Amino acid sequence: MSTGGPGGPRPSKNERREAAREKARALREEQKKRERRNRFLIGGGIGVGALAVIAIIAVVIVMSIRPAGPGPENMASDGIKIGAGLVAETTPALQPGEDPADPSENEPGVVDVRVWVDYQCPFCQAFEAANGEQLRGWVEDGSVTLAVHPISFLDAQSSGNRYSTRAANAAACVANYSPDNFFDFNQIAFEGQPAEGGNGLEDDAIIAFTEEAGVTDPAVAQCITDQEFRTWVGDATKRAFAGPIPDSDIEAVSSTPTIIVNGTRYTGAIDDPEEFAAFVLAQSSSTSTPTPTPTPTATP
Repeated sequence: MSTGGPGGPRPSKNERREAAREKARALREEQKKRERRNRFLIGGGIGVGALAVIAIIAVVIVMSIRPAGPGPENMASDGIKIGAGLVAETTPALQPGEDPADPSENEPGVVDVRVWVDYQCPFCQAFEAANGEQLRGWVEDGSVTLAVHPISFLDAQSSGNRYSTRAANAAACVANYSPDNFFDFNQIAFEGQPAEGGNGLEDDAIIAFTEEAGVTDPAVAQCITDQEFRTWVGDATKRAFAGPIPDSDIEAVSSTPTIIVNGTRYTGAIDDPEEFAAFVLAQSSSTSTPTPTPTPTATP
C-alpha cells in the first residue's frame, strides 16, 4: 500500500477516497456522541438550550447584515451542467438581481436530464441510490448531460442546524471552486445523508464529503464554513418554486426530486432504475444516436 509520506509514493485515488470516507465516518460518529452528551446535559438542567439560542441569534444577525454577493460560477441557470467525462460546463456567476440563464442546448443526440434536489430529502437519496451509477455511465460516455439544481426547503428537518441550506451551499462551493468534482460530491452527499428529524451534519462532515470527492482546493472548505452562497441558495429555491422552469412541461418545482428529461417530467418510480432508463430512452427516441442503453448499471 502507498503511504504518501516523505519520500514515499503518492496514495492512489482509491486510497485517498477511502481515507476521506473513513474520516467522514469518524466525524459522523463523533457527532452522534455529542448529540447524546447534549441530551444528557439538557436532561440534567444545564442551560445548553439557552446558550444555543444565543449562539444562533448571533449567527443570524451576522449573516443577515452580509450584503448579497454573486452566485456561484458554473451555475448561471441555478444548476451545474455536467457532460462527457464528468466535466462541468463553465458559466459566469449570476449577479444579485440577475435572472438565471436558460439551459444551454445539447448537441444533437445528447439527452438533457435536469434534477432539482434537496440534500435532506430522502426521496432524492432514493433516486440517487437507484440511478446514480447508470447516470454516471451515460454522462461519462457523452450520451447524457446532467444538470443538478440544489435547493433548500427542509431546514426544519435537521433540529435547527439548517443542514438543507448548508449542504446546498456546499454544493455551490464545489460548483464554484472545483466543478469537475461535483458529480462525485453530489453522489457522496446523498450516501452520507443524515436522517430526517435528527441533527444535521456539522461542517467538518460536509467538508469530508468534498475531500472524498477529490476536492483539494482549500477555498471550498472556507466557502462551506463561511456559507458564502447562503443567500444564493435561498434565492435559487424561491425561483424554483415560483417558476418558470424553461424548456420543460412544468410551470414550477413543487417537490423534490423533480426530474426533467428532454423537457418532460419523469413521474415514474424514483427507485426503479429500469423504469427510469426506459423513460430516458423513450425521450431520446426522436434524437439521433448515441442514446443511453436501457440496461441499468445499478439496482436499488
